[in-house]
Amino acid sequence: MAGPRILSLLPSATEIAVAVGRGEGLVGRSHECDFPAFVEALPVCTATKLEKGLTSRQIEDRVQEIVRQGLSVYEVKAALVRALKPDVVLTQSQCAVCAVTPADLEEALCDWVGAPPTLLSLAPDNLDDVWADLRRVGAAVDAAGEAEAAVGRLQAGLEAIRVRGAARGWRPRVAAIEWIEPLMAAGNWVPELIDAAGGEALFAAPGQHSPWLEWDALAAADPDVIILMPCGYRIGQTLAEMGALRARPEWRDLSAVRAGRVFAVDGHHYFNRPGPRLVESAEIVAEILDRCVDARSLVAGPVGERWRVAAVA
Repeated sequence: MAGPRILSLLPSATEIAVAVGRGEGLVGRSHECDFPAFVEALPVCTATKLEKGLTSRQIEDRVQEIVRQGLSVYEVKAALVRALKPDVVLTQSQCAVCAVTPADLEEALCDWVGAPPTLLSLAPDNLDDVWADLRRVGAAVDAAGEAEAAVGRLQAGLEAIRVRGAARGWRPRVAAIEWIEPLMAAGNWVPELIDAAGGEALFAAPGQHSPWLEWDALAAADPDVIILMPCGYRIGQTLAEMGALRARPEWRDLSAVRAGRVFAVDGHHYFNRPGPRLVESAEIVAEILDRCVDARSLVAGPVGERWRVAAVA
């Protein structure tokens, strides 16, 4: 029997569908779903109203303008969604700025012909929620056993990273930065990833939504390590905005900056996606902390066609 037809409007949900063995059932994707590579050939069912090439400050200002008008940041191609005839639609309700929400799908679903698809909305706050979402997706796409096996593999991988971190003998204080202008710390599952890698996360607790961060607070905490992971940014985009950080007088006096312990990571493909590659994200943090202990550790460099980490001068 053929599996359900799956429309994923969230990158992490797309990766979850593949992780539970239902990649062949995907019939459409969002404009941001790009992993594994084969999903890029799927029909694109969404678009963003944000222009390309904006800085973090310009993105924040544009998002606020759209929200003030009572509009969504995203557009859903309703006719295409209906034409694909999905059995299951995967979306999210955690953040209206980050991806399409159920409200954005109202037009596509309001005059559906025949039995409407199952709408599964994900809203993880921490790692336990991510594991639960794998199970929920698995149940929705007739892959409960595969989902349970995937969760087991991911948890075992995270535990191996935790053992490695505990053996390091140094627990650095880590500031994970999720947005540059205005400054925001990374919350939700990121503190747990840092903890598993052997660090102490500053400014946010596990399960807490990412909080805005005042420069005075960053300076007062004076972290040992700073990891830049702006939401939706690849490493090159983050490096292009380093001028905004370096222009702040507080920046040059931070211990992490003076010691060369500032790193840019690919937030778009790893840390910002609450799916299977969060374990790989924890591994990236572990590599960074290894580098801070042992200068011989290799951190920067390409992995496939994408970087994992870049040390920031």
